[in-house]
Amino acid sequence: MGRVTHLTEQGAPPPPQALVRSGRTAVLAGAVLRGGVAAGLGLGALAVLVTVLWISSPYPDSGPGGALHVAAGLWLLAHGVDLVRTDTLTGVPAPLGIVPLLLVALPAWLVHRAARDAMEPEDGRPRLAAAGAVGAVTGGYLLVGAAVVLYAAGGPFPADPPAAACWLPGVTLAAAASGAWTASGRPLAPLARRVPRAGVALRAAAVGLLTLLAGGTVLVAASLVWHAAAVGDAYTGLAEEWSGRLALALLLVALVPNAAVWGAAYGLGPGVMLGTGAVTSPYLVTGTPVVPSFPLLAALPEPGPTMWAHWLATAVPLAAGAALGRRTGRVATTWTARATAWTTLQAAGLCGAVIAVLAAAAGGPLGVARLAAFGPVWWATGAAAALWAAALGVPVALGVRAWARRAERAAAEETPAAPEARQAGRPAPEPAGTPTTISLELDEPAYEPPYESYDLFPAAWESPSHPVTEAPPPAPEPRSPAQAQALPPAPPSPSSPAAPEAPPASESALASPPGGE
Repeated sequence: MGRVTHLTEQGAPPPPQALVRSGRTAVLAGAVLRGGVAAGLGLGALAVLVTVLWISSPYPDSGPGGALHVAAGLWLLAHGVDLVRTDTLTGVPAPLGIVPLLLVALPAWLVHRAARDAMEPEDGRPRLAAAGAVGAVTGGYLLVGAAVVLYAAGGPFPADPPAAACWLPGVTLAAAASGAWTASGRPLAPLARRVPRAGVALRAAAVGLLTLLAGGTVLVAASLVWHAAAVGDAYTGLAEEWSGRLALALLLVALVPNAAVWGAAYGLGPGVMLGTGAVTSPYLVTGTPVVPSFPLLAALPEPGPTMWAHWLATAVPLAAGAALGRRTGRVATTWTARATAWTTLQAAGLCGAVIAVLAAAAGGPLGVARLAAFGPVWWATGAAAALWAAALGVPVALGVRAWARRAERAAAEETPAAPEARQAGRPAPEPAGTPTTISLELDEPAYEPPYESYDLFPAAWESPSHPVTEAPPPAPEPRSPAQAQALPPAPPSPSSPAAPEAPPASESALASPPGGE
């Protein structure tokens, strides 16, 4: 009996709380692993690219170890971490802080996907909360990031420690939070409870921001075409062999978003800094720009007074403000004018805040002394974007709203008699623009089949194949003598033969024999 009791105690299932606890631990461990794998994938992709370029180079400066150190530096640069160039001509370390924004998309997408997948429930395991998924994925990613920072310290592009401590966790946390938000269904209810019409303001700000960036891209492309000769000389002067030109082309592609932000800042008015104390804008170029030999920088305007072609860049903020206001006014037909204006102001402020963040990320230092400031001034660019959007967006939104309300009133006034006609039993008039259907009635009889579906008798216009005996008419009901005298005689039927008229009563009396004989 003791042995049976012992086997029963050994085979007893664990309590439910222990199962839940072990399931949560496994889910957290899986999320941490997902973060580490995301970091490894991004680092591996850059390592493969740099290794291929190193192999194809006819004159490599270092061995495979140097190529891997460069890949580690690029991976850190993709997170916004400033690098330090140690092999300068003066021997003084120089910072390198301009981040190719297209390069940021790779690690951000990997972290986003890792956090989104970590929140998907697996079979037999509990669902991980949003905060837990963000923390676990970020922790696993930063473990690999810390190892990369230590490895890059021994290469030609070590990371700036304060920048690594600030930007690497910040970018990772933001990307993981976006993934958790996506996995939760992109809820906007908490924001909508605090800020009325927050969804409309967000969409309008997105429209204005995209218009700004598209306009900046057009400005940069037009300037590159205008200065095509200088751009070509800078491109061929930096790279002579095909491997170097391929690497330079990839760098230019990665800098396309930066160029779009620079063009938007140029069109907004504050312009772009080209070294300490030098600013170029559509209205004036101040200071002495320090422009390195680079294809994108070769498309910048020459120092001195600007021409009328440069003033056309102000069309970019004009189009952005009009697009933002139009997007708000189209959905504000039932709002008051005050609510429409306030929502447009919110969208303008949000657009200015986002473009300020992008301007700060698109610029940075290229060295020391006069090369310490390159790119848009973030606070001036954000303020200018908000002012342009508010100054143009509010009138456009109110105008679009008024026009839409006027069109609705005109459509309602076109059919004012519809309720009265419906009550009187008449058909309501059709609204304007409805096609009119005209029906023509012909005198010819409609076609009917010769035989009806329920019998086999011929139609009225066909001659019968055999005589048909008609049923006799019903006998008339007996009437009293008074009723018979009051009713007129029935006309003879045209189909029946005429019956002989009865003689008058006097004649019949004379013709009959007396006494009834």
